[in-house]
Amino acid sequence: MEVCPLCNFVSFQSKVQGPKGRLFHLCDNCMLVFERKSNLPGWNEEKDRYLEHENSIHQEGYVRHLNQAIKPALKYLKQGAKGIDYGCGPVPTLNKLLDNKGFYCEIYDPIFFPENPLGTYDYVFATECFEHFFRPAHELQKLWGLLKPGGILVVMTQLWNDTAKIKSWRYATDPTHVVFYHEQTFRFIAAHYSLETLEIKNDRVVILQKK
Repeated sequence: MEVCPLCNFVSFQSKVQGPKGRLFHLCDNCMLVFERKSNLPGWNEEKDRYLEHENSIHQEGYVRHLNQAIKPALKYLKQGAKGIDYGCGPVPTLNKLLDNKGFYCEIYDPIFFPENPLGTYDYVFATECFEHFFRPAHELQKLWGLLKPGGILVVMTQLWNDTAKIKSWRYATDPTHVVFYHEQTFRFIAAHYSLETLEIKNDRVVILQKK
């Protein structure tokens, strides 16, 4: 039986129309829209897709994109704070931008830099990776464990707000984007993982703090 990969709820709408003939489920409990298990991409498909991205610190557009998450988070970070870029991709960039601002930042990516991080951190950035989580509940438990009490979790992922618009939503055309979050989904996450919602900005950046 298929269940919601975030809250394990069994009651969901079975047919939310996505682009290019994709069909998603919508959880009635946590408002997560998610791909069916049978349609999840394989490891090689994921890796090949990520390698198509031309992202680096030399790409001005990509740097501007990452700054959408960095700039609102700066007021919550103390100078010299130690953190990690979780899901950094094949060409780590956000860590360099944070290093330039005086924040030590390690990297982790399950495909390209798979050595599991050790210890706990003052902050974790997870930019454009939440939508790739096959098992968001599992990943959130890992992220929670990486944060010190009072630590900051900065998430960048596009939020959905109308199921009727998902059919033409460009964000859902990427086959490696398999889960999509509503603002209410993050309210659920905060309540169930002892996190406080500090800010939700422009339906894209969510800043949480570990209690």
